[in-house]
Amino acid sequence: MIFAIEEINNSTELLPEIKLGYQIYDSCASVPMAMHVAFQLSNGQNPVFYKSSNCSQSGVVMAVVGDSGSTPSIGMLRIIGSFNIPLVSHFATCACLSDKQEYPTFFRTIPSDHYQADALAKMVKHFGWSWIGAVHSDSDYGNNGMASFLDAALREGICVEYIESYFRTDPRSKIQRVADVIRRSTAIVVVAFTASGDMRALLEELALNPPPPRQWIGSEGWVTDPHLMSFSFCAGAIGVAIQQSVIPGLRDFLLNLSASEVAASSVLTEFWEDAFNCKLTRNSDQENRVCDGSEDIKTLLSPYTETSQLRITNMVYKAVYAIAHAIHNSVCKETNITTQCEKYNKLESKQVFSELKKVNFSRNGYHVSFDINGDPVAFYELVNWQKSESGFTKLAKVGYYDASLPMGQQFHINQNITWLEGTTQVPVSVCSESCPPGTRKVLQKGKPICCYDCIPCPEGEISNITDSPDCFPCPTEFWPNSKKDICFPKPVEFLSFDDVLSVILAAFSVSGACLTIITAAVFFRHRATPMVRANNSELSFLLLFSLTLCFLCSLTFIGAPSEWSCMLRHTAFGITFVLCISCVLGKTIVVLMAFKATLPGNNVMKWFGPLQQRMTVLTFTFIQVLICIVWLVVSPPFPMKNLTTYKEKIILECALGSAVGFWSVLGYIGLLAVLCFVLAVLARKLPDNFNEAKMITFSMLIFCAVWITFIPAYISSPGKFTVAVEIFAILASSFGLILCIFAPKCFIILFQPEKNTKKYLMNKN
Repeated sequence: MIFAIEEINNSTELLPEIKLGYQIYDSCASVPMAMHVAFQLSNGQNPVFYKSSNCSQSGVVMAVVGDSGSTPSIGMLRIIGSFNIPLVSHFATCACLSDKQEYPTFFRTIPSDHYQADALAKMVKHFGWSWIGAVHSDSDYGNNGMASFLDAALREGICVEYIESYFRTDPRSKIQRVADVIRRSTAIVVVAFTASGDMRALLEELALNPPPPRQWIGSEGWVTDPHLMSFSFCAGAIGVAIQQSVIPGLRDFLLNLSASEVAASSVLTEFWEDAFNCKLTRNSDQENRVCDGSEDIKTLLSPYTETSQLRITNMVYKAVYAIAHAIHNSVCKETNITTQCEKYNKLESKQVFSELKKVNFSRNGYHVSFDINGDPVAFYELVNWQKSESGFTKLAKVGYYDASLPMGQQFHINQNITWLEGTTQVPVSVCSESCPPGTRKVLQKGKPICCYDCIPCPEGEISNITDSPDCFPCPTEFWPNSKKDICFPKPVEFLSFDDVLSVILAAFSVSGACLTIITAAVFFRHRATPMVRANNSELSFLLLFSLTLCFLCSLTFIGAPSEWSCMLRHTAFGITFVLCISCVLGKTIVVLMAFKATLPGNNVMKWFGPLQQRMTVLTFTFIQVLICIVWLVVSPPFPMKNLTTYKEKIILECALGSAVGFWSVLGYIGLLAVLCFVLAVLARKLPDNFNEAKMITFSMLIFCAVWITFIPAYISSPGKFTVAVEIFAILASSFGLILCIFAPKCFIILFQPEKNTKKYLMNKN
């Protein structure tokens, strides 16, 4: 401060021919001492430096630089604020001081903790830490700073395991309790919003026992203190710091300190005696030697002579210049050539206070101005405690935070960081590991929102982001993959020609049709033999034709359902089977009528000749055709996607359209089959050599058994197996008919030709 004032007093541009006076007080970081100083400054206590006749008003304070703590500054403002004396602080960062209703005369050259808290929260968020501990000084600086940080952390989704406050003068038991909380916690990252002295007390307590591995996040109050870097277990700490700066000429000023200047200042006297371990004055009870003048400050290695990394010092420098510019703007006027200052005018502190709001200048490349809250533009360096090759901890700049930049660009890391225990891997500090895609977060009861369990998504639902709070269902025709993080189109299933089951069924279908054609060829080749003629060759050929259609119609059930195939498969099946059963029914009636006609006086065969047989088959078939037509007109079968039978796939099938129509077709077939079965049973005792009623009885028994078991199997079979059951029923009943009715006859025709005679067939024994 003295250096800045002397620079100003020697300047020809700023306050020319006007000298600034000053008083320096040490508040000892004590609120009562700061209050005492505030009363002294308000009263205009004498003496003051540079007291002479050219001073406009001796002893009247225009502005105050300080205090370095927020709580002492608040106490001082309660007193000097009533007199409109502005206070420009270089290190009081509490966000509460930005309240102009409470502290209208407060200004500062250091950013508000509001921005520091935001920078710390963004830093924690940047490295993925969601579970942290927090300690802070039990002071206005610590309490308000931590409150601002917790608000910012809440916005960033960060959870705090514990919050502990203490002050360096607290009983050791309290500081020990804070240290024990840190040791027992599960949070690896600890945010410390403390003053330097408070942090030293905590670190000394932690150092008594093997300290836990913790990643420290520091506020600007302690993270740049070189004395704290001796605690090696804190290596890897990161934090925010005031911008590093250089003040030209300061080092030379400090090294040119004379003995007389030292003796004139109690502050410099204390520094000199401590640095050289000697006393400037001789006392009878002194233990140290008396300084003999051989002490050379240029040979001293201490923070006093290290001016290459100034931080808070530059804040003091800017505060002095801000006050000087405010006074300059109050008493000086700029002309085209020179600057004229009215040095004998009565200057009041409220004028300086008013002009401080408007100051806007740059000094040594550093801009100085205040917003409506008396705060400067916030800019922080991000620093990291890194161990050098020699084993000492040094401070390294690794990034910055600039509140003047747009959102999203304020926080920037531009160098590698050394973490706790010297690792380069970012430590993990979370209450629960991130939930991968395919799961959702379920909060643990009674714990913060960062503590949760990862629950797999329910069936049919997915989550495709990390830490998803919910799973959402896939669209209707989609299904999750095994990881439940992507929805894939459901596979479409139908009885295709590529399936092994389809190939087997198609082979049996074609084989049955070929067998029927071969049988027809055998009958046609031997059509003049008694065996063929006696079994009503016309109905036999018609029956064989219908059986061929029955075998082939099963092929229409294989393949992707379409609008035409759905209508064709059911109607073709219904009509061909009715034609088949009608032929069998006609053959059964012919057998019965033939033997009734052998009774004396019975001429019934004339009423059931070939024409009547054809009309019977045609009539029964025509009824089924009418049923199918009505079904197709009213509500025909249609292709549909079955999404209910299986959740994970789509069954492409033919919907019945009208269930009444479908069951009417089946019911009519069943009615004819039962009628045929009853008539065949009635004819079963006719002469064996001529009677085919027994074979018809067996065939109808098989037919009815197949279709009775078909109904529950059809209803209960899922997906494409429903179609397979229907095909199986068609093939089984068709094979039953051809084998029971035609196999014995073909055997006799081909292998027992001696039985294919009229004499044998007419033998009733």
